[in-house]
Amino acid sequence: MIYRSLLRPLLFRLPAETAHELALHSLPFLRTIERVFPGKSSISPAGTLRRFGLEFRNPIGLAAGFDKNGIAVDHLAAFGFSFIEVGTVTNEPQPGNPKPRIFRMPRDRALINRLGFNNRGAAQVAENLKRRPLDCVIGVNIGKSRSVSVENAIPDYLASLEAIHKVADYVAINVSSPNTPQLRELQRPELLEDLLRALQQRNADLAGDCSPQPLLLKIAPDLTEKEIESIVEVAMRLDIAGVIATNTTVNREGLKTSRADVVKCGQGGLSCEPLQQRSNEVITLIHRLTRGKLPIIGVGGVFTAEDAWEKICAGASLVQLYTGFIYEGPGVAFRINEGLTKIVKREGFQSLDEAVGSGVK
Repeated sequence: MIYRSLLRPLLFRLPAETAHELALHSLPFLRTIERVFPGKSSISPAGTLRRFGLEFRNPIGLAAGFDKNGIAVDHLAAFGFSFIEVGTVTNEPQPGNPKPRIFRMPRDRALINRLGFNNRGAAQVAENLKRRPLDCVIGVNIGKSRSVSVENAIPDYLASLEAIHKVADYVAINVSSPNTPQLRELQRPELLEDLLRALQQRNADLAGDCSPQPLLLKIAPDLTEKEIESIVEVAMRLDIAGVIATNTTVNREGLKTSRADVVKCGQGGLSCEPLQQRSNEVITLIHRLTRGKLPIIGVGGVFTAEDAWEKICAGASLVQLYTGFIYEGPGVAFRINEGLTKIVKREGFQSLDEAVGSGVK
């Protein structure tokens, strides 16, 4: 494949964030390369899927973090993703943490990032998304502005919701990034309930006579079983549309990269292959706790169709990837959907819905 044999080695010679920006702005060129494989855009392992009131042409989406400002959703949609999650977006424009703030760990096929919600602000992102593609579901991931205290987080989230609600098909509530100080405190049940209740109320007000947008909650992998139970209870009680499991982890156990090299990277969220097992455990727990009634978007460690299949069997009704896109290139969603088509047939399922949670006892 051209990307893995030629482009990735060149990109990996650059600082990680420089390579990211170059790739983001080179998507039209990469899109031209992928056109040598005709017919891929129509590949789906199960036809159209219906999740929290929306239709998805396949189960594979791009997680938040790649296109923070919604400037490239049309090109990204052409790479076989059925949904793109933009962000994380904050009410206030902010530069994020000091550079360098993205680090590759090739031996683990992983990244550490401490970007800190760098984005141009919800109002500008909403303006960018007015030019969004119509054949791809667009989610917008919103978080707390860095300058705002946890105590004042609710008005800040509400302002972001108001700015982007007309251009988003669903809204992801990010209370789980490790890179904004104190953000994860919002996962505490009493704070989370107040936040989600306020967002649901404003969401209903903004909808008027139409159906409110689906609000999804993105949670951390670094939670105890009891903490996850409490979060799920709040989400179910407030009729949250789904859960995204999971964000990046602060855990550094079991890595192939030397401890010295890991320490050099410093603090930040670790993503991809080392997160795979923990993400699947959290998905399984949520599916079991809710008896499959709460839709789950599974994310963490997805490179192949088999990786995606594990998450589906654990209880995920949709799957996202981000670091897999960096390591595997623009054809990764096509390859995963091709592989899932074969796996669904191999395992004897008539539909992907039948497979969701099939591995949970």
